[in-house]
Amino acid sequence: MTPPPRRLSYAVLAISALGAAMAVLVVVALVLVLVQPGPVAGLAIGLGGIALAIVAMGVVSVRMTRRAFPDDGDPGPASDEPGTRGPQRP
Repeated sequence: MTPPPRRLSYAVLAISALGAAMAVLVVVALVLVLVQPGPVAGLAIGLGGIALAIVAMGVVSVRMTRRAFPDDGDPGPASDEPGTRGPQRP
């Protein structure tokens, strides 16, 4: 017997994604303070940190969503033609 699907709270999803981004940005800020790079290198590190924060948000949200809604192997509608719904289930 399969366990019931977990519920996905949008608030928990948002807080978790923002928490992951914040953790990445804190690490980048610490790197900037400790290394004290020049202006161009600092800008590159800062922009890289922003990109990594966006990636972290995406990874966390996809992981939480897939955990809440596991793939059951159903590929969805079989036809891409407009107006068709694919095969009907009995």
